[in-house]
Amino acid sequence: MPIKIPASLPAYDVLTREGVMVMDEDSAARQDIRPLRIGLLNLMPKKIQTETQFARLIGATPLQIELSLIRMSEHQARNTAAEHMESFYRPFSEVAETSEKFDGLVITGAPIEHLDFEEVTYWDELRTVFDWTQNHVHSTFGVCWGGMAMINHFHGVAKHMLPAKAFGCFRHRNMLPASPYLRGFSDDCVIPVSRWTEMRKAEIDTVPGLTTLLHSDQVGPCLVEDAARRALYIFNHLEYDSDTLKQEYDRDIAQGKPVNVPGNYYPGDDPSKPPQNRWRSHAHLLYGNWINQIYQTTPFDMMQIGLGSP
Repeated sequence: MPIKIPASLPAYDVLTREGVMVMDEDSAARQDIRPLRIGLLNLMPKKIQTETQFARLIGATPLQIELSLIRMSEHQARNTAAEHMESFYRPFSEVAETSEKFDGLVITGAPIEHLDFEEVTYWDELRTVFDWTQNHVHSTFGVCWGGMAMINHFHGVAKHMLPAKAFGCFRHRNMLPASPYLRGFSDDCVIPVSRWTEMRKAEIDTVPGLTTLLHSDQVGPCLVEDAARRALYIFNHLEYDSDTLKQEYDRDIAQGKPVNVPGNYYPGDDPSKPPQNRWRSHAHLLYGNWINQIYQTTPFDMMQIGLGSP
């Protein structure tokens, strides 16, 4: 089954060319199926790139997915055309007012790691989003800064600045092969990392109910399950395209910023050579497993989502 997105969304043509099954709204309406409703709260500056990356992964399962794009209510995007935002995104305030419910919600990262959480201009509204998920979303997936913010909000786990940027592709160990989210995973896997901050496994392990699923000896915990909150937190970027780290590296070089070549990414760490993608299969596994778990456990009657949650 395909992912349901508007035919005019840029991701529609990109994914069609890649062979991903996509369906416009008119075609989806003719199928007698309840699609899984997945929201994407997109905090990244490059909205189109990010929405395409996540649509690619959650649209690769046999299930029909209805993707809804959501933005913070007051924060104005500066790197994406206003026409795009007006056409495809709804502010969270509008979503909340209509008491909509979602089978899943992805909350992306944002390039604001250097700020304390309380210094972020939309922090109060984002905390409202986190609390809202407990009664309106069956399963939430916080990504990079979004995952750090969510685990801090619910559990007080601190975010720590790194002495140097964790930048490149790092091996991560499969800490719990029996987890349904790691079904099909190798004993270890390579995952792109691009962040100035970290959360520490020792601090996460002190919190009852949090389970570290993927961990790197070099860059720390990556994937954490929060079963009671029906949430996953991933601090790295399995959704990245093959050239996303290259784009970040080239941008920093062009701006004269001190930056290391992303490790274990270019052949021989030589940025003159095309980068190698060694995480794509595990990216599809993780997000496919997440979608499958939602399908297996979400109520058919969406009004039942969130009832009895903490």
